[in-house]
Order: sequence, then C-alpha cells, then structure tokens
Amino acid sequence: MLKSDELTTPSREQSATAPTLTSLASGAGCGCKLPPGELIPLVQGLTTNPDARLLVGAASADDAAVYKLSSELALVQTIDFFTPLVDDPYDFGRIAAANALSDVYAMGGTPILALNVVAFPLESLGEAVLKEILRGGLDVLMRAGVALGGGHSIDDQEPKYGLSVTGTVHPEHIITNAGGVVGDALVLTKPLGTGAIIAARRRAAADDALLARAVATMTELNDVASRAAIAAGAHAMTDVTGFGLLGHLHNLCRESRLAAELDAASVPVIEGAQILLQDGGRGGSGGSSRNGTWAARFSDFAVTVPAWRRRLVLDATTSGGLLVAVPEATADSIPGVVIGHLVEGDPGAIHVR
Repeated sequence: MLKSDELTTPSREQSATAPTLTSLASGAGCGCKLPPGELIPLVQGLTTNPDARLLVGAASADDAAVYKLSSELALVQTIDFFTPLVDDPYDFGRIAAANALSDVYAMGGTPILALNVVAFPLESLGEAVLKEILRGGLDVLMRAGVALGGGHSIDDQEPKYGLSVTGTVHPEHIITNAGGVVGDALVLTKPLGTGAIIAARRRAAADDALLARAVATMTELNDVASRAAIAAGAHAMTDVTGFGLLGHLHNLCRESRLAAELDAASVPVIEGAQILLQDGGRGGSGGSSRNGTWAARFSDFAVTVPAWRRRLVLDATTSGGLLVAVPEATADSIPGVVIGHLVEGDPGAIHVR
C-alpha cells in the first residue's frame, strides 16, 4: 500500500506501554482543520494559472477540484487527512477513508483510485498499529470499489492518515455548491453529533455504545445518497465535515447567491449525543467553538432554538452526510431529512428557526 522504500526500519511491534493514538493528537478528525474564517479568505485570494479545463477550483470552496479531459469525461480530485479521533487503529483508517471518498460523492462523481497519505511515529506506536490503520482504509476502498494505487509516508510524532482520491464525472453532470435555486429543499443524509461524541470520549464522558454509534455513522459511505441526489435532480450539494452544518451550508448559499432558512428541530442527531450537547463542557471542542465564532458573521438564531441545538448545527463533524439542495417535489427520494429551504436574501446568510 505504501512505496516499498518507505518502511525501511527494523520490525517494531507496539509495546504494552505504547501511547494511544488520540493521546498523540492535538486535534481530532475534521475538528483539527484550520479555522474557516481564516482559511477560506486565504485560499480564495490565491491566483492560479488560467486553464479553461479547470471546471471547479479553490475559489468556490467546493469539496473537490474538477478537471475536464474531454467532452464526456472530467477528473474529480481531492485529498483529505487528519489526526486520530479514536484509539482503535482499524476504525481510524475506516473513518478517514470514508471521509476522503465523500468529497467525490459530493460533486456527483464516482471515485476510482486512491493513494494513502501517512504521517506516523513508527518508533513509538509500532508497525502493527500502522498496518491496522491501512487495513481499515483498504477495506472501505474495497467496499466502495476504489483501487488503491500506493501512497506516501513520513515520520511524524503526531499520527495523521487520509487519502488522495481521484474520481470521474461527466463535465455536464457535475454537482457543485453553486447551483442552488430559490425554494430548493435542503436534505441532510446523516445525523450530526460526531464531534460532540468524540470530544466527550476524550474526556472519558462517552461510553462504548455511544462511540460505536458515532463510528457507524462516520464509516457509512455517501455513495447511495449521492446517486439518489443525482436521480432526484439535485441543484447543489456538499458534504458536512469540520466546518459544521452552518459552515458548509453558508458556502453553498454564498456560491448560489442565496440565503437559507433552517429548521433546527428537524436536524437529525445521533442517539445519545443530545445529552452531551446540553452539557457544553463534555461535548464541546475547539473546532466547534471556532465554527461558532465564524458563523456569528452570517447566521442568526430565533430565541426559541435551544442552546444544545445551536451547538449541534455548529458541531465539528467528521465524515458527515451530504447536504443536498433539491427540488421540493423530489426531496423525499433522497435518504435523509428535509431541514430547511433556500430563499432570497443576502448570499450566505442563514436564519435558524
């Protein structure tokens, strides 16, 4: 899975006293992203070489780049990696792989090829842990029908894992975050709350059953939801990850030149996460806090929205579901919940009711 010259040190097995994966991580999953309020303006300010074949680039803060090869074929290209959010290395690998594939599904594409991206302290954690991470990633790729072509690794005291993924899409069938239409229903295909659960687990405040529900959500592929969205005539789509529901909805609204009305009570939540969100001290995280600071610039809440639901829509999610803007008439054909609508208004504004 990695280049043959990348693991040249003698065999190392993890010792009984080896640290856990999360103990070596300063962040957790997609919650370790750079603050969106600082990152997005920086990326949007970069200039690139003009190329008419680049159909989707960094300027729109979309999920992946799209490059036209012919009148009937375009490449969808993305890369995603992060620090450990669980201690089980196999689950870490599965979550990271599902998360990376999601960017391609969010563009209406089909992933076909992946490369591993690994930063790992082999001396302290041992080969067995790395093998399990890679096995988890490979199992998800096999489930998705995606080939693994190799990868790259570096020595790093903070573990990180993810993948570069290549997909394909017809140039005329790309679904970006910019095509939303007034009146579109907003469908969310996975429940939220993974960020709160992971944060609570790091504080020993989430039990094994709750963690297992979060892992099941994070390892669920978005392939079925993507195909359903395409069939339903989706106008715009994105996935929900580290910037939280409000952050990713804001990007979709801004690029579609529309606003959104969000029904907080309709937003699905993982069973058991509500109690953590009601206690911000257990389920709060730095990533979610940064999301709140950013979202204050473009969102407002009705006084009737409970505090825990405000935290939910800001939750720094890892490997979340798809957020689809789709005609109201076909919204029920997508596996998920209608949580709001696109409306006329200041581009990017979100009104939570």
